[in-house]
Amino acid sequence: MSESFKAIDPADVVRRITFGQAKALVFQNRAAMAISAANAIAAEMRRAASEKSSFRMVFAAAPSQSEVLNALTTIPNLPWDQVVAFHMDDYLDLPAEAPQRFANWLEGHLFSKVPLAEVHRIPALGLPEEICQSYAKKLAKAPVDIMCLGIGVNGHIAFNDPPVADFDDPFSVKVVELDDVCRQQQVDDGFFASISTVPVRAVTLTIPQLLDAGRLFCSVPGTHKRAAIKATVEGPLSTDCPASILRTHKNCTLFLDLEAYPNG
Repeated sequence: MSESFKAIDPADVVRRITFGQAKALVFQNRAAMAISAANAIAAEMRRAASEKSSFRMVFAAAPSQSEVLNALTTIPNLPWDQVVAFHMDDYLDLPAEAPQRFANWLEGHLFSKVPLAEVHRIPALGLPEEICQSYAKKLAKAPVDIMCLGIGVNGHIAFNDPPVADFDDPFSVKVVELDDVCRQQQVDDGFFASISTVPVRAVTLTIPQLLDAGRLFCSVPGTHKRAAIKATVEGPLSTDCPASILRTHKNCTLFLDLEAYPNG
């Protein structure tokens, strides 16, 4: 049993699911899910720190990640000073100071709270292609050890929405156009007042780049994610639900609450 699984109290797990090579753990509520995910991530951080002088982590920015990050940043004596941090996506066509930018959201929820060795934010300014190339070069310098992600209501991982998701993408970072379901989610999450104010373009890590991480921790609470989780865990492997590709990763664990996965 890996150290990350040892960090989870078995009494908190309502159901265990295997889908493909990946695993899912279902918890009674969102709070139990978040604490368990944070403890598992913390255990993996300690393991990575024991083997390397520095290690790399990528973080998602979304309300679904708030409780996990809050719990993670309050766990004492974690090796944050060995962490080189990245994030997995961000908008184009927003001012650098816009609170909706994911780099700014993560600044408030994570980057400013812990003593990270390095933080690499997706640049807010510059030509989109150059932003992608420069970020890809930074990512390529060493493997990503830990990926902390979520799943969108349309099954996206990062900003790989169904119309643009590519399981064999030749790029590691690219510009995408967001579909309307994704853009509406940003409104429903409280980031924007209306869909007309949500940017159409974004920069995202591609699916191969996400899957290249050594360990994936995917936290997905809430009834609004139920259809996406059902497609991820039970549906076909298809870009109709980009998150279905997670089943091909042997070190991926989904952390769900009963609202997201009420079956059985």
